[in-house]
Amino acid sequence: MASPAVSKKRKRVLDEAPRATFALSAEPVSQLGPVLANFPLQPSKSIAYKCYLTKEHTEDDDAEKPAFAEQPILIAGEGNAVEFYTSDETQRAPVGCRYLVGVHNKRTGITKFREAPLHILAHEVKALKGIDPTAVSSLQRLEARAALGETFGTKKAKLAIRAQARNKVDVSAMEGVTDHIQESIQKNTQALPTKDEAKAAADSTRLVPAYNADALSPEEIYPRSNIIPDMEWKVLSVSSLTAAQSTAERIALLPFKRSNWVNEHLSLAFAGPTPKRDTLKMLLYISSIFAFRSATFKKIEKTAIQEKLSAVPSVVIDGLLSRFTETARGSTEARMTSQTETLLLTSLFALCLQVDDFATDTTLIAGDLSQPVTKINTLFKSLGCKISKPSQADLKRLGLPDSAGETKRAMLKVPLEFPKPRARRRT
Repeated sequence: MASPAVSKKRKRVLDEAPRATFALSAEPVSQLGPVLANFPLQPSKSIAYKCYLTKEHTEDDDAEKPAFAEQPILIAGEGNAVEFYTSDETQRAPVGCRYLVGVHNKRTGITKFREAPLHILAHEVKALKGIDPTAVSSLQRLEARAALGETFGTKKAKLAIRAQARNKVDVSAMEGVTDHIQESIQKNTQALPTKDEAKAAADSTRLVPAYNADALSPEEIYPRSNIIPDMEWKVLSVSSLTAAQSTAERIALLPFKRSNWVNEHLSLAFAGPTPKRDTLKMLLYISSIFAFRSATFKKIEKTAIQEKLSAVPSVVIDGLLSRFTETARGSTEARMTSQTETLLLTSLFALCLQVDDFATDTTLIAGDLSQPVTKINTLFKSLGCKISKPSQADLKRLGLPDSAGETKRAMLKVPLEFPKPRARRRT
């Protein structure tokens, strides 16, 4: 332990030592100042560097002269063999950073700081100036790479290089058979379909209802008769719905009562003085499709389906079974495949578009089907819809408030355009 006398002496020496003081430089910020430079290699101390202003500030400029650190300057220096100069990377290097250089005055004990620009310097050998590099072909690069691999590569790399050399095709040996190969290719490609033929074949196999590709209005794209045959349309009766006194009573008469989309549109249909009969029949058929999909989820038995869909005419049930189920060869049991289920859903969505004046909010339907919205949107796109926010003209046509413009809808417009297949990424 130090004696009290030594401790007091040390404290006295610390008190008498001058304290460091920091301050910002009072010189004008536009005045020439220090520069921070980052060199690509060790520079010579004998090289003198000069600062050049690349853009002169004229008196006609309205703005004041910028600070020295923000001025467009160029730093350059020349030695006996190498030249150094500001590179293009300098503009990106100081983004988000500020650099300060401090100068300490021992007499006053004050360290003054001033902002300094950062310059990334590039170098160039003077003896090589004006000499264009020799062009190197792809073959020369491969030969040089193989030579490096043979000299410094691993055993595995050397084996790969030798295997590549053995598998190299001799182009000169192919000159005699070139015409024969071209003739064979032309002969074999004659049977390939053209671009228009391939598009027509793809459109004919789409899992969507029968459509009119030349339709002049959305109503003509998917006619009602292509989805609901006239025989089934005629047997749909909505007299019980019109006779009901409340929305709850009408929902109780539907084949499927848990569809928020159907229930909301049924309430809207009776909001006016006289509900449209065709709209009610369309909603009744849509509800029947919901009920049919629920009844055939696990196993398809016609008797059980008719018991569950007692409110649906038997003609409609038979039509749904014939169009959206398949019977395997050698079996009498009908089943719903992924293709028939997709066709069922696209037929359902085509009817929803007609009720919604061809602008459907897909969120409600996704909830009714317990499916993600992205999957439902994909099926709407397969019908030729665009998933987008409605414009002011669309809102006015649909009779919706401006706030509804923030919700994306599946919108069907003419001319009909199906989504193009995605190009496969190269592996």
